[in-house]
Amino acid sequence: MSKLFSPLVIKGIEFKNRIVISPMCQYSAIDGFANDWHLVHLGSRAVGGAGLIIQEATAVAADGRITPADAGIYKDEHIEKWQQITKFIHEQGALAGIQLAHAGRKASCAVPWNGSHQLKEKEGGWQTVAPSAIAFNPEDEAPMALDKDQIRKLIADFKSAALRADQAGYKVIEIHAAHGYLIHQFLSPLSNHRTDNYGGSFENRIRLLLEIVEAIQTVWPQNLPLFVRISATDWVDGGWNINEAVQLSAKLKKAGVDLIDCSSGGLVPYAKIPWRPGYQVAFAERIKKEANIFTSAVGLITEVEQAEHILKKGEADLVLIGRESLREPYFALQAAGLLGDEISWPKQYLRAR
Repeated sequence: MSKLFSPLVIKGIEFKNRIVISPMCQYSAIDGFANDWHLVHLGSRAVGGAGLIIQEATAVAADGRITPADAGIYKDEHIEKWQQITKFIHEQGALAGIQLAHAGRKASCAVPWNGSHQLKEKEGGWQTVAPSAIAFNPEDEAPMALDKDQIRKLIADFKSAALRADQAGYKVIEIHAAHGYLIHQFLSPLSNHRTDNYGGSFENRIRLLLEIVEAIQTVWPQNLPLFVRISATDWVDGGWNINEAVQLSAKLKKAGVDLIDCSSGGLVPYAKIPWRPGYQVAFAERIKKEANIFTSAVGLITEVEQAEHILKKGEADLVLIGRESLREPYFALQAAGLLGDEISWPKQYLRAR
């Protein structure tokens, strides 16, 4: 059997293979509510054979949405449709995961096909928040710096969202601490200029994430995995870097986190990112080895042989497939054929095997 199709056990959960559908925003919700687009989008990739389907960045608060069309889990009423979706995913033999997120200063934007610009209040936008009153783009209105009471409310929002995620049937939670969104904004000295115990030193800048992890663990079942996605570097001098990412990952492991999903960038628009196939894999490898924690690799992984090579070399434990899974929802079924692995197909599709 190939490494790509070997199972992996984390806590009480077995992943049937190492292929994960990366969380990708669909910008298709209304007031956070999922609909049949989400059912078909996520469900088709479960039919396609992936081991884990991680749902798009799902806002823990209404003001944490990137756009007004973002998915949410900030109301109890959101749970019902997510339950339908997780049930279908699990019926296909895959695992349903959810990425919990708050966009911070990168919230209140138009959907990408309408330009992604920051929305004014008259356009349906809202006041954004951040660790410090520093805008993402020079032309944006500055976010409001969170005070201590608002930080406590934010932590409570993540906790409530995790409880709803459990009720909705998810088997994996991923905390989104990457791509320049709110938690990442606290991590990086480029966006965090606070002088209280949430800013300044490395220990202070990571405090919010550790407190969110602690809060989630009070409601998330101990036998279910908890992941954290981080940007391993800002790709900017003086910003968050891989050395700090390794230190953070070791602390997250001690705090009970099971896997680090290793991405990068997104904090500032002027970062120079060396886009190339597998350009972030080295981060997953270093964090895996130095922090002694499970990692996943993500970023321009498009070929079956490429994914198998990453796992065989021990560079990561899971491989996340993003844009390639948009082009080919049945990536895993095709990968098994290319690697000579015998895996189960949906009985409805057996005639095409």
